[in-house]
Amino acid sequence: MTGGVEGCVFCGIVAGSVPADVVHRTERSVAFRDVSPQAPTHVLVVPVDHHENAAALAAADPQGTADLITTAAAVAEAEGLTGYRLVLNTGREAGQTVFHTHLHVLGGRSLTWPPG
Repeated sequence: MTGGVEGCVFCGIVAGSVPADVVHRTERSVAFRDVSPQAPTHVLVVPVDHHENAAALAAADPQGTADLITTAAAVAEAEGLTGYRLVLNTGREAGQTVFHTHLHVLGGRSLTWPPG
């Protein structure tokens, strides 16, 4: 599914109708600071087109999936991160709460393993 979905907060951010601290934008993705950061740097990277989760994005738009990663790397570099974690939660059981694919870029402190 492409385009915006009514009621989706991330579609609203992409469209500019929901305010966000946007830090990077490409033709395919938008990166913005998480409103509830879990690390000193916590940025979400979302595809411009609405896809429910990472698996749906990968199936529908492999180039869009690659763009999420390259955008995340650009964000990490701009933020001065020498090490960082990328997280894609897919499905409610994995902790996904907004059903528009989003990649978390976390850094700025030591991150423990395993996560949650």
